[in-house]
Amino acid sequence: MFAVIKTGGKQYRVAAEDVIAVAKINSEAGSAVVFDTVTMFSNGTSVQIGAPAIAGLTVSGEVVEHKRSPKVIAFKKRRRQNSKRKRGHRQDYTLVRITALGDAKPAKKAAAKAEAAPAADAAPAKKAAAKKPAAAKAEK
Repeated sequence: MFAVIKTGGKQYRVAAEDVIAVAKINSEAGSAVVFDTVTMFSNGTSVQIGAPAIAGLTVSGEVVEHKRSPKVIAFKKRRRQNSKRKRGHRQDYTLVRITALGDAKPAKKAAAKAEAAPAADAAPAKKAAAKKPAAAKAEK
């Protein structure tokens, strides 16, 4: 079983208990993180491909630690002009351990809340509509 997730502008093929290095995520070490942009999911017998993502499917992970990559040195030297420049750069990244693939629970809860919200909004609208004709009769 594996999934392809998208985070930080890149895509990663992940399976349960994989540790991946992704662009820095603003979460504390040990906290849970949910990747909701799943572009492909395979459970061994069938494959789902999203266009661009599979709706309601998430991948859960846990932040292991934050690190910095080794220094990359950009050195520029211009011949015969006595000019050189040396710059260094270290990219921040986060190590994430994948804990569960194919969680659909958060999406179902969000869908249930979305369905309940319009029903609650519709009731006051019906009451307001019922009051309008009575108010119109009173004005005449």
